[in-house]
Formats: sequence, C-alpha cells, structure tokens
Amino acid sequence: DTFIYLEFVRKTVMPLPGVTEKLCYGTPGFYVGKKVFSRLKEDGETLVVQTYERDKWMEANPATFFITDHYLNYDYMLIALKTVSPDDLKKLLLAAWYNRAPKKLIGIKGT
Repeated sequence: DTFIYLEFVRKTVMPLPGVTEKLCYGTPGFYVGKKVFSRLKEDGETLVVQTYERDKWMEANPATFFITDHYLNYDYMLIALKTVSPDDLKKLLLAAWYNRAPKKLIGIKGT
C-alpha cells in the first residue's frame, strides 16, 4: 500500500516547478526549494502535509485528517492515506506546494 500512496504523491507533485524528493526524518519528503511541504510518516500509512486550513479539513473528516500534539503549533496536518480521497489528497498537495513555493516559481507554466 505504501508504494501505491507514494506513487500517487510523486505523480502529483514531481511535475511541479522546483520540487525535489529527499529523505526527511528517514522517510520520503517533498520539498520546493529548501522548504518541505509534505512527507511520509514512519508508519508508511500517514502523510504530513503543510496547510493553513487544517481546522476545516479536520472538522469535515476527523478520521482522515488529524494532528498529534507534536503538530499543534505548526501549520501541518496528518492524512490517513487509506481513507483520503484522491481528489482531496491532490488538492492538499497542490495547496501545500503553492504555500511553500517561492513566488517566482508560482508563475511558471505547467502549474
């Protein structure tokens, strides 16, 4: 399952300008420039994604979108990959890239 989730994430974010994949705390992480915007958690079933709208997502579906105490003071949210819809995951990944990307990259065609 982890491989399928990771392939979906890669297919979604790797074509975006400035995206690189490298290890982040020992798991695959996705960066734009030097800023991480998403990474796979150690359990292989949870994705960490940067978002400014986590309250909205967590309220709508608390079984899929949640945080742990560690993330209380950060603008990140955890996503249960087994239950998230592909559309929601794609939306969140694109928003996370947009939030973290330098403004000069945002205007590049293909986004």
